[in-house]
Amino acid sequence: MAVGIAVGDNKKAYPGNLTPFVTVTCIVAAMGGLIFGYDIGISGGVTAMPSFLKKFFPSVYRKQQEDSISNQYCQYDSQTLTMFTSSLYLAALLASLVASTTTRKFGRKLSMLFGGVLFCAGAVINGAAKAVWMLIVGRILLGFGIGFANQSVPLYLSEMAPYKFRGALNIGFQLSITVGILVANVLNYFFAKIHGGWGWRLSLGGAMVPALIITVGSLVLPDTPNSMIERGQHDEAREKLRRIRGVEDVDEEFRDLVAASEASMKIEHPWRNLLQRKYRPHMTMAVMIPFFQQLTGINVIMFYAPVLFNTIGFGSNASLMSAVITGVVNVVATMVSIYGVDKWGRRFLFLEGGFQMLICQAVVAACIGAKFGINGNPGELPKWYAIVVVLFICIYVAGFAWSWGPLGWLVPSEIFPLEIRSAAQSINVSVNMLFTFIVAQIFLTMLCHLKFGLFLFFAFFVVLMSIFVYYFLPETKGIPIEEMGQVWKTHWFWARYVADEDYPIGGGYEMTKGGQGPKNV
Repeated sequence: MAVGIAVGDNKKAYPGNLTPFVTVTCIVAAMGGLIFGYDIGISGGVTAMPSFLKKFFPSVYRKQQEDSISNQYCQYDSQTLTMFTSSLYLAALLASLVASTTTRKFGRKLSMLFGGVLFCAGAVINGAAKAVWMLIVGRILLGFGIGFANQSVPLYLSEMAPYKFRGALNIGFQLSITVGILVANVLNYFFAKIHGGWGWRLSLGGAMVPALIITVGSLVLPDTPNSMIERGQHDEAREKLRRIRGVEDVDEEFRDLVAASEASMKIEHPWRNLLQRKYRPHMTMAVMIPFFQQLTGINVIMFYAPVLFNTIGFGSNASLMSAVITGVVNVVATMVSIYGVDKWGRRFLFLEGGFQMLICQAVVAACIGAKFGINGNPGELPKWYAIVVVLFICIYVAGFAWSWGPLGWLVPSEIFPLEIRSAAQSINVSVNMLFTFIVAQIFLTMLCHLKFGLFLFFAFFVVLMSIFVYYFLPETKGIPIEEMGQVWKTHWFWARYVADEDYPIGGGYEMTKGGQGPKNV
């Protein structure tokens, strides 16, 4: 009988290597992030294309033409235009709730497949759009696709990865989001130049490509052992685990997975279960982390980078170009995170990134405030000034891309015990989409009224979230996913919610008090 090597603090270490099989699998699965990233990048760029505005949002277009001289803060303030961007997030929110059941009952793969197919349909409708309602319908289908993908991909990655490399492989998801944003920005830059002004059709229809990648990917990917066990396929699961870990001796990890799964089977209502006292820490994280992630102000910068740079006074081409620059920064900084997350730990990255974003927001607010003042009319902008703003926005994006960006998806997906994992991940995605929606919906109006104070508004939240992480988030690097309960038990604050019998020390499968079934973190 094989035994995992016990590591101090009674953390277990299961044997296993980073096999090529797992690496390839995780890379393909992480492509699920492409559809989300492509979309974020595309919608900001398309809404800055005059031909697109002229066809679908003539009022904004007219306002832009008339106001090209006066108040720069308010030129995009239109509810229908914002509805176009944000209808998607409401749809994603609904889909992620449905996706929880699909992910649990039919496995992670099927959710990914649904995601790809729905997204593909949305892309076709959007590319062919003749009227605003077609745009909105397309966006809603895209949203459904994103809901399914964002629900299943981070879980899939966390379950496939050996725990030593879980951080790095999981951030593959965030990396593909950033690559998606970058590709979208580059394409927008070239499509905007097409004569006849139909380039936006290519931008919107181009979403079919990442959708096909994940659709085909989900057909060839293996299911995760956790998911197979959950559906009673034990022998296949053990074989799969051997193949994934690259070692013969997977008995202990396998037993712990089975134990975890049996505990999770006993639970009829994972949703109601979330409210139990012992899940208080998990619930807090599932709500607070995505909430704060949206209130870093990053989406505002990313969605509207072209609009923002346009406002700061670059021409419309220049603004797409500077959006490409921020896109590159985003990708590179995410790679830094992949390198550092299992080395320096989650907390260090969270706090460092927060500090960096705070400084930049203060500087950007000061720069924009000094030039645009209250009435939003900058006069002539010197070249150096624009460069300073872009530079600080880049440092800000980098700070986000190695802290709150990837960790906002990684930390929630690795702290949930199996019996609530699907449901809790749904809450994580829903909160994320809900606040993305709210921020997207009111951002342009806020820009119009708060002016440069908008950056200070987000800076305030950055201070809050750094304090939150400092006091309440335990370090989770290098802890096997089924052992995570130990973290809460030793934490100064959460220990009072988590009793010893919830997470007994020692083996993973002895019966706990009151026949609660196996210990499962």
